[in-house]
Amino acid sequence: MVVVLEVHCEEADIDQGLLADDWQSLETLAQPKVFLSWQWIGTWLSVYEPKLIVLRVKNRGKLVGLGLLTESAERRHRILRSRRLRLHQTGCPSEDQIWIEYNGFLAEKGLEAEIAKAGIDYLKRTRTGWDEVVFGGVETEYAHRLTRASALTPHIIWDVPCYGVDLRALRSTGRNYLDTMSRNTRHQIRRSLRRYEMLGPVVLERPASVDEAESVFESIAPLHLLRWGSGPGESGFANPEFLRFHKAYIRKYWQQGGADLVSMKAGGEVIAVFYNLVYQNRVYFYLAGIRAEQDNKLKPGLLGHSLCIEDYADRGADFYDFMGGQDRYKVQLAEPHQQLVQLELQRNRVKFRVERAVRTIKNGWCRT
Repeated sequence: MVVVLEVHCEEADIDQGLLADDWQSLETLAQPKVFLSWQWIGTWLSVYEPKLIVLRVKNRGKLVGLGLLTESAERRHRILRSRRLRLHQTGCPSEDQIWIEYNGFLAEKGLEAEIAKAGIDYLKRTRTGWDEVVFGGVETEYAHRLTRASALTPHIIWDVPCYGVDLRALRSTGRNYLDTMSRNTRHQIRRSLRRYEMLGPVVLERPASVDEAESVFESIAPLHLLRWGSGPGESGFANPEFLRFHKAYIRKYWQQGGADLVSMKAGGEVIAVFYNLVYQNRVYFYLAGIRAEQDNKLKPGLLGHSLCIEDYADRGADFYDFMGGQDRYKVQLAEPHQQLVQLELQRNRVKFRVERAVRTIKNGWCRT
């Protein structure tokens, strides 16, 4: 197929209805992860109402790519000021704490590299008022493609592995999920199950209504705050903007199956609550509230995840995605399947060359 791409930009008087229609039509051709679905993007737009730069990419008149960018400014090291473009983030830390992953331009499947190049080329050619463009939570190979296509200088802010369980492959083997674990992990899970069963039956429960779903989500807060803290950038439950987003998401998509809240109970006591995103038969573990136990032989997180994984496998889900992070429980329960990075692509500016030189010197000192 001959690809002839044209990029069009909108900034003022954006037709939100047309954008929603275009996004959802292209979504069927792109087959993205949940964070590029209208479930996520539409909620992001309605809750935060960011001022957008909309890039539409067409191939001979057919829409094949979309990207929503915002402008922001950042001052770092007290003196360096950078004008930034961000893809599907606002640049406001309280709003970006919803942690987008698997980011990128929404692109017709098979055209991802071409559309990324066309979008970056357009920004370089037509817009002079930016210093760097930020892609939060993109897959490593996609980051390499963006870097090669842009001829800009890359800077990786962070990188993390993703872990997950292929439930479809698990079902095809006919094996029980626990049988795929190491002997030590199986022992910890089974021991925890026996101990919790002393309180009564261990069960998974789901809300019966959207009001109950919102209430269950709110019940995670004290456990999550205790585990992660209430300071800036710690637990999202301390951040009103984070809560505003997820309450809107649950309100709109719980009944459609796009948000799932699962409580693990033992004898009626809530031991853990899991909040998952669901899209295209794939489950994305987003966060959990897990009771702290004095007995270190109780492993509520391991037990809860293992029960959820078995439950989703029985329900016919294709994949249980722990997403980014190298937490011990992810390593124990799943296999690595992807790497995510936060990427900055920088224009050739003296201030960035100085920053890189200082960073190199600092890193050298840290190694000595």
